[in-house]
Amino acid sequence: MSSEHNHPRNPIRIGSRGSQLALWQANHILYSLRDAGYHVELEIIRTTGDRMQQPGFIPPPNVDGKGIFIKEIEEALEEGRVDLAVHSLKDLPTKLAPQFTLAAIPKRADARDVWVCERYWALHTLPTGGRIGTTSPRRRAQILALRPDVTFVEVRGNIDTRLRKLEQGQCDALVLAAAGLDRLKRTESVHYRFCPEEICPSPGQGALALETRSASHPIDEARDAWIRNAVAFLEHPHTRYAIDAERTTLDALGGGCSLPIGAHCIPPDTEAGKWRMLAQVVSPDGEAMIHVDTEATYDTPACTLGRWVADDLISKGALNLLPTPVA
Repeated sequence: MSSEHNHPRNPIRIGSRGSQLALWQANHILYSLRDAGYHVELEIIRTTGDRMQQPGFIPPPNVDGKGIFIKEIEEALEEGRVDLAVHSLKDLPTKLAPQFTLAAIPKRADARDVWVCERYWALHTLPTGGRIGTTSPRRRAQILALRPDVTFVEVRGNIDTRLRKLEQGQCDALVLAAAGLDRLKRTESVHYRFCPEEICPSPGQGALALETRSASHPIDEARDAWIRNAVAFLEHPHTRYAIDAERTTLDALGGGCSLPIGAHCIPPDTEAGKWRMLAQVVSPDGEAMIHVDTEATYDTPACTLGRWVADDLISKGALNLLPTPVA
């Protein structure tokens, strides 16, 4: 820790959104780095996605959902106002701009979706016409495949806002990511965790992304290399592999969190074991679903496994189920 770049006048500056969950994630990394002896500061950055969740906000033209929670943070990173961005990995596009890199992907939390409901303990007990709060096209399509008789309510905002809307009766149930509720210790209303075979998680769900400037686009070459080295101990190889496989599949199908695509890679228990990858593509109305369950040996490259899964989905007609043409 003797490097001049680690002098208190040169702290590692983390950029993060200001939501409760984003701050938990950023502080989790901040405290990990501080425990390792680094001087770290946090800068809160308001993003387009945050502003879109405010009542009356008119989104800018041509907003497609990609990058709305990261655009301003990446601008601060590129300009040198922060050194490290902490994101929910599923918010990132499948291909980063060349000036950025994922310096580390920490160990993943629970990637599953959960059923949050006070009155009905599982999806199949919800009455006909029951109202489920979610804005996710993937969750809507997957739920309709299981329960075509339910209805949906647009429920936006952070976790506390969504739970409050449930309590106020604006919907009968919520389907949310397990990781966010677990991290914020708000699991008292969770009655069921969907297995990936039922509702396949979004690629990258439950994982964090530590984004830095890349070696090819440094602001200060020595300092930027030091930043990447500083966070390297947070890397979890099995999570990195799973994420790379899932994002390869998503990219091959057109990318983007607005598509009804689930992909979830499960690590082997030992090096003698096999990787397992599940993927689902569901038509928006839930009437058609293509499901793939693939295994690969431990030494199979992640991108190869992800491509196998994508090719299998495409060969079974997955592209015909997607709501928009794939470029």
